[in-house]
Amino acid sequence: MKNIFLLDMDDTLLDFPKAERAALFTTLAAFGIGQDERLLARYHAINDALWKALERGEIAREALKVKRFSVLIDEFSLPLDPAAVSRAYFSNMEECCFPYGGAQAFLRALKETGRVYICTNGGKKIQRRHIELAGFAPYLDGVFISEEIGADKPSAQFARYCTAHIAGFRAENAVYLGDSLTSDKKCAEVMGVDFVLFAPRGVPAGYRGAAATDFGEALPLMLS
Repeated sequence: MKNIFLLDMDDTLLDFPKAERAALFTTLAAFGIGQDERLLARYHAINDALWKALERGEIAREALKVKRFSVLIDEFSLPLDPAAVSRAYFSNMEECCFPYGGAQAFLRALKETGRVYICTNGGKKIQRRHIELAGFAPYLDGVFISEEIGADKPSAQFARYCTAHIAGFRAENAVYLGDSLTSDKKCAEVMGVDFVLFAPRGVPAGYRGAAATDFGEALPLMLS
């Protein structure tokens, strides 16, 4: 039975697309830009591509924070300063926290069986704030945030840091739950631990590993 539980945050415990939408529209409204689904869709695509580049070590985190807005602003010819928009977005995102239904109960069930750790690439201020807002802290034994560690998932440096800071870590006793095949699954592989894909919007076609679309499906897979 597993007793070391490694969990991603965004799109695993938290509804990140909902938070992204709220933070982006709130930010743009402050600069006089109305809600536009085209802007949201394009921002999401730009942001996703840049985060995957970060995972591959092709862009620095600080550059990513501003570049996603500079690309968006250029494409839509918006009269905005990318750096100013980036600062406002981060401030708004700190307060945009939407846990998936049952997230606390899921963490509580894991905590009753073993130890629970967050492993996330998200910004440190945002993730610390979201843990507070979501009420997750009582169920966590540790939080590993790439920005604090100085290495991003799924790098070997990030993986080694996490496992080295879990007392009595044994790979055979650990399992990793996350939504990303490029970040979370690869991180689990580097750690040498089992992986469960969390896919609240449906399991990708062709994926053959352990997967869950909600916490009810995830729990027995985590404990097996």
